[in-house]
Amino acid sequence: MLPIILCSIAAAGIIAERLWTLRPSRVTPSHLLGQVWKWIKEKKLNNDKLKELRADSPLGQILAAGLANSKHGREIMKECIEEAAARVIHELERYLNALGTIAGIAPLLGLLGTVLGMIDIFSAFMGANMANAAVLAGGISKALITTAAGLMVAIPALFFHRFLQRRVDELVVGMEQEAIKLVEVVQGDRDVDLGSAPTAPAKEARKEGRKA
Repeated sequence: MLPIILCSIAAAGIIAERLWTLRPSRVTPSHLLGQVWKWIKEKKLNNDKLKELRADSPLGQILAAGLANSKHGREIMKECIEEAAARVIHELERYLNALGTIAGIAPLLGLLGTVLGMIDIFSAFMGANMANAAVLAGGISKALITTAAGLMVAIPALFFHRFLQRRVDELVVGMEQEAIKLVEVVQGDRDVDLGSAPTAPAKEARKEGRKA
């Protein structure tokens, strides 16, 4: 039971931490790209703003990596964004493998406890050379507690592992879309909807970005 209890504590901690960390408002703020466009238009995009952007959110880290290398052309900018995105995704997936492992081993720990309990029960009966159905049933019932406990830990852990993995996938798609918009507004040749940001032709946006 002790390993199962430890697994339950670890799973609860991971779930709580990841639910807090993977909030969409924290990872992909909806206003961020519009704020970046405003900085570009007002010619305020400098190293201090890039540092502020990196510290803002995981999406900010990706956008800052692209902006810092925007003068080197579209391909270099995209490569830098991809490298930053790989680091961000690794951080978003932190502890999820551990949660999946807990979901996998908790039932096995419960089954192991039940098997060891059954071995002890039958060994005791054989040693005493006696058979009492009531006592035997009580011992088996007690041995099955570990299996039930293992399942009680594994089922929520598996559910939240799948749920959090799905959330990471959705956040990654959102960040990818925002990064594409950034590349198009700085390097592209088409209009881009920046949400809360003022709209302008992409060619004008590119000129403003180069001036900044």
